[in-house]
Amino acid sequence: MSVAKQIMWNRLISIVEEQAQALVRTAFSTSVREAGDLSAGVYDAEGKMLAQAVTGTPGHVNAMADAVPHFMREIGVETMREGDVYITNDPWMGTGHLHDITVVTPAFHKGQRVGFFACTAHVVDIGGRGFGADGNSLYEEGFQIPIMRFADQGEVDMTLVRLLRINTREPDQLIGDIYALAACNEIGQRRLSEMLSEYETPDLGEISAFILTASRHATLERIAALPRATAKAAMQIDGYAKPIDLVCEVTVEEGRITCDWAGTSGMDPKGINVPMVYTKAYACYALKCAIAPDIPNNSASLEPFEITAPEGTIVNATRPAPVALRHVIGHLIPDTVFGALDQILPATVPAEGAGALCNFQVSLRPTRPGGRRSEVLTFNSGGAGARPGLDGLNATAFPSGVMTMPVEATEHAGPVIIWRKELRPDSGGAGEHRGGLGQYMEVGARAGHEFDFSAMFDRVDHPARGRHGAADGAATEVRLSTGEKRRGKGKFKVEEGTRVLLAFPGGGGYGDPQKRDRKAVLNDLRLGYISAERAEADYGLTPSEIAEALR
Repeated sequence: MSVAKQIMWNRLISIVEEQAQALVRTAFSTSVREAGDLSAGVYDAEGKMLAQAVTGTPGHVNAMADAVPHFMREIGVETMREGDVYITNDPWMGTGHLHDITVVTPAFHKGQRVGFFACTAHVVDIGGRGFGADGNSLYEEGFQIPIMRFADQGEVDMTLVRLLRINTREPDQLIGDIYALAACNEIGQRRLSEMLSEYETPDLGEISAFILTASRHATLERIAALPRATAKAAMQIDGYAKPIDLVCEVTVEEGRITCDWAGTSGMDPKGINVPMVYTKAYACYALKCAIAPDIPNNSASLEPFEITAPEGTIVNATRPAPVALRHVIGHLIPDTVFGALDQILPATVPAEGAGALCNFQVSLRPTRPGGRRSEVLTFNSGGAGARPGLDGLNATAFPSGVMTMPVEATEHAGPVIIWRKELRPDSGGAGEHRGGLGQYMEVGARAGHEFDFSAMFDRVDHPARGRHGAADGAATEVRLSTGEKRRGKGKFKVEEGTRVLLAFPGGGGYGDPQKRDRKAVLNDLRLGYISAERAEADYGLTPSEIAEALR
């Protein structure tokens, strides 16, 4: 019997992966189609997450694990009918900011509600100031959708559709994405009903109990094998107008791991605050990566990780704080958690990396007739931190897991030109294991256009720190082709013919650089990952070795 339940568990995972892939194939926004900034999951009748898609980002999936109970409460389970589709972008009951649309669909089998499907996608535009850090409150950041019906027994609420269309700059993309979210849930529901019929099972009750019990037991076994200990770590990051301190204390106890953020800076006046649901998502992700990475993600495998933060800190922001760029702070939460775990579990966690995605949004306007207005959002990455035993990954989005968008897809979305996109030599911190490299990018617009550039970067003044004697990664740099330096966060105007020059950060190194394998240093030199000057200064290569390697 347990074998059959294991097969059904695997089947649920394949169903939600098909659900996610359907969203990728049908979405309008490049953030979904090209970067995979989405999540998909299936839940039992009580709103507990049973399985998540492999495709997606932990900020969405782990946050969405808590979302369905909010829908159940706000909609009322007694009112739910086949054909219903529910929607919200509430940052505190969804996934942290208004640019994420969460859609929940009750799943029915033979007329009975057996569970729910939910999915989330980042949309390019939701009105307001646009995607950026400059808002002073949630009310400036876009159109708020409370938890409500998008469709009532198959009938779409066209009043809501009209309200959304008139309040956004990219209405076709937004409405297309919402329909794609609803459609992917419908595919999941169909596949679930087929599975229940095939296995002659009336509902998800037995398989839910099996999944949650097995996952909880496996996670508790991993925790039981750890030393009982407490460790504290702190990391200072750029913030908006002033630096922010992230402070966490991790404690391994009997049957649980706690992670408390007391001592962290208070809320910021600008849009970089983080609702608790997003802090919880990335703190849990860091703990799970280090302790139980192979146990499938669901409500029970996340349950033993208890995340707390004082209300009013930047990682537990209260309504109506501006939260548009909650990811820039949230993506640095795992590095802070790893700083504490490194004291408890030596040689387990990586050095600090770029952390925050190197995103930017370009709002293009024509300066002469025949031009095109458009909003173009692009996802990019710095370098990941070096790992115990391995170099850091170059230009890789950790912890978010989204994909770097191809230049061709970005340029297709609007009259933007990416003049340069390449790895940034010498940006990975030197160490026994080298930090991952960041990137160079050069961004402009086609003739006849100017644009506003919304920067969403960190690691400008606080680069990724190396671990155990290694060097830090290179810092982020933002400037114009005219020579002016710009800040890492905020919107600024770029005149026609001017370009934005970007240098994305590298990951910190791991271990003493003098212990790095000579062949690895020479290989880095041949590949152009490090310069001759750094090979000599950081690793002690002689001029003759360098000349031989470059011959």
